[in-house]
Amino acid sequence: MRAVAKPSLEAGHTRLPGRLVVLLAVAFVAPGAVHAQTVVDLSGAWALEVETDQGTTRPSWVLTQEGQSLSGTYSSEALGEHRLTGSVDGMNVEISFDAELQGQSIPVLYRGTLGEDGVLRGSIDIAGGMMQGRFSARRSDS
Repeated sequence: MRAVAKPSLEAGHTRLPGRLVVLLAVAFVAPGAVHAQTVVDLSGAWALEVETDQGTTRPSWVLTQEGQSLSGTYSSEALGEHRLTGSVDGMNVEISFDAELQGQSIPVLYRGTLGEDGVLRGSIDIAGGMMQGRFSARRSDS
């Protein structure tokens, strides 16, 4: 005959059966795990507002998303048109491309978080820290 584990008191503490402990642990951890696995679809056209020490610019992205990978195009009067790549991790987004400025290739990196309001906000780094700023991006195709 199989023994059944029962809650018992030991030194003023309640001891719970192993299965109940596992069940409780899953109940508290699972909601966060489900949220962390949320994948948003960023495919489409985006209008940006970028603020740096040089002023405000209004570039655009056209993004295609496959799983967590992004590809597409960047366009602005200041830097021209470029192919971009990026990634999505939950609500966090990273997009990069190489631009040409005064005959030299410079890396451009956007890092941001998609808010509940659908606006992507974050930072921009140009040329490895030579110029930095903030940006916001909104869908322009909806």
